[in-house]
Amino acid sequence: MKLLNTKSWSLLLLLATAAPTIHAKSPDEGMFPLSELKNAGLKNAGLKINEKDIYNPGKVGLVDALVQVSGCTGSFVSGSGLIITNHHCAFSAVQLASTPINNYLKNGFVAQSHEQEIEARGLTIRITDSYEDVSEKILAAVAHITDPSERITIIKKKQQELVEQAQKQDPTIKAEVSEMFIGKTYVLFRYKTIEDVRLVYIPRQNIGEFGGETDNWIWPRHTGDYSFLRAYVGKDGASAKYSKENVPYQPKKFLKVNPKGVNENDFVFILGYPGKTFRHRPAQYIQYQQNFLLPYVSNLYEFQNERMYEAGKTDNDAALYLATRIKRNANVLKNYKGKLKGLRNIDLINTKIKEDQALSTFINSKSDLKNKYGTLMNDIDGLYKLINQDVYKEMWMNNIYTSTSLMRVAKEINTFKAAMLQQSTSQDQNAFFEANINKLKTNLKGIYESYSMYADLRIFAKMLADAHTFQGNNQIETIQKLKFQDNNLASAYAGELITESKLNNSASVFNDILSNRTNLLAYSDNLMKFQSSLEQDIQQFAVEQKRRDGVLNKLMGDYVAVKELYQSKNFIPDANSTLRLTFGNIKGYSPVDATYMKPFTTLAGIIQKGNLGEADFEYPAEIKTAWENKNFGPYVKKELNDVPVNMLYNMDTTGGNSGSPIMNAYGELIGVNFDRSYDATINDFAWNDSYSRSIGVDIRYVLWVADKIDNAQFILKEMGI
Repeated sequence: MKLLNTKSWSLLLLLATAAPTIHAKSPDEGMFPLSELKNAGLKNAGLKINEKDIYNPGKVGLVDALVQVSGCTGSFVSGSGLIITNHHCAFSAVQLASTPINNYLKNGFVAQSHEQEIEARGLTIRITDSYEDVSEKILAAVAHITDPSERITIIKKKQQELVEQAQKQDPTIKAEVSEMFIGKTYVLFRYKTIEDVRLVYIPRQNIGEFGGETDNWIWPRHTGDYSFLRAYVGKDGASAKYSKENVPYQPKKFLKVNPKGVNENDFVFILGYPGKTFRHRPAQYIQYQQNFLLPYVSNLYEFQNERMYEAGKTDNDAALYLATRIKRNANVLKNYKGKLKGLRNIDLINTKIKEDQALSTFINSKSDLKNKYGTLMNDIDGLYKLINQDVYKEMWMNNIYTSTSLMRVAKEINTFKAAMLQQSTSQDQNAFFEANINKLKTNLKGIYESYSMYADLRIFAKMLADAHTFQGNNQIETIQKLKFQDNNLASAYAGELITESKLNNSASVFNDILSNRTNLLAYSDNLMKFQSSLEQDIQQFAVEQKRRDGVLNKLMGDYVAVKELYQSKNFIPDANSTLRLTFGNIKGYSPVDATYMKPFTTLAGIIQKGNLGEADFEYPAEIKTAWENKNFGPYVKKELNDVPVNMLYNMDTTGGNSGSPIMNAYGELIGVNFDRSYDATINDFAWNDSYSRSIGVDIRYVLWVADKIDNAQFILKEMGI
C-alpha cells in the first residue's frame, strides 16, 4: 500500500481516533482497521508472520494484493493481474457477456489465452492507495452549527471539498471520505481505479451456484463460488477503458496459493472490504429494523421474484436478463429473513433496551455528563418516534424506482428534459442535447437490459395498490389525488400507465423519442406525468429526511462518545466498505440442540445432494466420475479421503467480504470467503462466537475443478502450483 508523505504520516497516527485502540479481540468485535493490527492480538492468536508483513506503512504488504471488485472483495494471485473472487461477484458481468447461443452463465467460460479473455462489463477494480484522518477538518466546520439540515449539508460539502482537493493533488486517484463513526470520525481514502476488467475463468453455473437458493446462507454447503478475472491497464501503466491494446496490470503484491489448505482449528485471517454494520446503534434502531424495514423488503422482494420467475418461464431471453436481479433479490430476501430470525432468537431489542437504560443511569450519575448529555436518550427516542410515523411512505419511496424499471426510464428522461429546458435559447438547448444525449442513452440501455414488461407491470401494480392503502402521515399526495376506490383500480391504473406508454419499447425510445431535441420535447405521456408528480412528493419528503439525518448525525456522535466513557474502552468502528482484517479459526458449531456442524464438506456431499433429484443440486457428470475413480490428485485431504469443498470458520464477516481471501498463519491463500451461515446473517447487528460462522470455498476444490473438470490447468501454472 502506498503511503502518504512524511508530513501526512503523522495524520495516519490519528486514526486511533477514527479506529480506536483495542487491546485484544473481544467476543463481539472483529473487523479491525489497518491502524489497529498491532493491538488485535494476532500473534497470540496464531499468526506466524509479522503484522508488518500484512500492513507496513511505506512498504509493500499483503494488503497491496487486495482489491474491491464493485461491491465485493478480490485478491491478486499472480504478477499478471490475475484476480480471484466469487462467482456471484462476477455474475452480472457474465450475464451481460452471455447470449442464448453463448450462455456463459450456464456453461461457464475458460480463456486459454489473454486474447480469449472477455470484457467484464460493469466491473471496476479499486485498490486502496492511502488514507488519513480528516475528522477535525469536518467537525470544525460544524462546531457552531445547531440547525440539523445545515449541519448535514456542511458536512457533505466539506467531504466533497476534501475529495476534490485530494484528486487535484493526485489526478491518478479517486478519493472518498468515509464516516467511521456517525457524526464523530471521518477518514479520507485514496483509491486507484482500474476500468478494464476481463473474465478469465468462470465455472459453469451448476458448480458456481450449486445448491442455488435452497442452500443459500445454509451449512453444510458445497458451492464452487469462485471466479477468475484479470486487470488491464494502458501501456503506460495508467488506468484505461477497455481496449485490445491494453496490457495486464502488474500489482505490487500478489498472494501465494497454498494447495495443501488448512485443518480444523487452524488459525486463519481475512482481509477485505466489509459493507455496513450497525452494532453501535440504540434499541430504537433495532426496533425499526425488526418491525418495519426487514419484513417490508422481504415481502416486496419475494413478490418481485415471483413475478420475474413467471416472466422467464415463457421467455428465455427474459430469464437470462432478469437473472442478476433475481439473484440479488433472493440473496437479500433470505438474508433479511435470517436477520429477523436471529433478532428474535437472541432478543436483541430487549438487550439493547437494557444497555441504553444503564447508559442513561450512567449519564445522570455524573453532573458534567448530565449537563452535556442529559437529554440524549430522550432525543433519540423522540427522533425514532417521528421516523416511525411515516415509515411506510419512506420505504415505499426508497423502493419505487428499483422496483419498476419504466419509472426509472421516465425519471431519466424527465430529468434530462428539465435540464435541457433550463438552457436559455433553442441553440443552447440543441448544444445541451448533442453533448449529453449519448450519456442518457447509455443509462437507459442499462435499465432496459433487465426490463420485462410482464414483471414491471405487475410489480408496479402492487406498488400503487400498497400506496393506496397508506393512512395518515404515510399518504402520498400524488397517489391520493387519483382517488382510487379500491386496490383493483389502483392496479389497473398502473397497467394503463405502462401499456399505453411508448417507454415500454426501447426501440421506440432510442429511434424516435430520443432521435432529436424536437421529438424529445414533444413527447409526453401519463407515465411520465405521474413520475414527475411523484418526484415532487419525493423531493419534498427528502427535505424532511435530510433534517432528520442531521439530527441523527449529531445524536449518534454523542451516543458513541458517551458509551465509550461508560464502558471505559473504545470500540472498533462499524464496517463501512473500507479495508478491514478479521481473524479466527477453522471451526464447526452447534446451531441447535443435539447437533454439531463439522467445518469441512466434501465431494461426497455433492453426490449425496445430487441424488435428491432437485434442480438446485444438479452438477456436472464429470465430478461423479472423478469421485468414483478417486481421481483426487494432490488436492485430497487425507483425513477425509476426499477433496474438501467448503469450510466453516468463526471470523467476523458481512456483505462486501464476498470474495475476500482466506489466509493461513503464513499469509498464504487457502480459500475464498463467500457466505455466512443462516444464524450469522445477524452479524450486521451483533456478533457472537457461539452462532456466527462464515463460509468459504476451499482452495483445494478450486484447484481440483480447474485441473480435473474444466481443463483450466493454465490457472494453476500461472499461480505457481
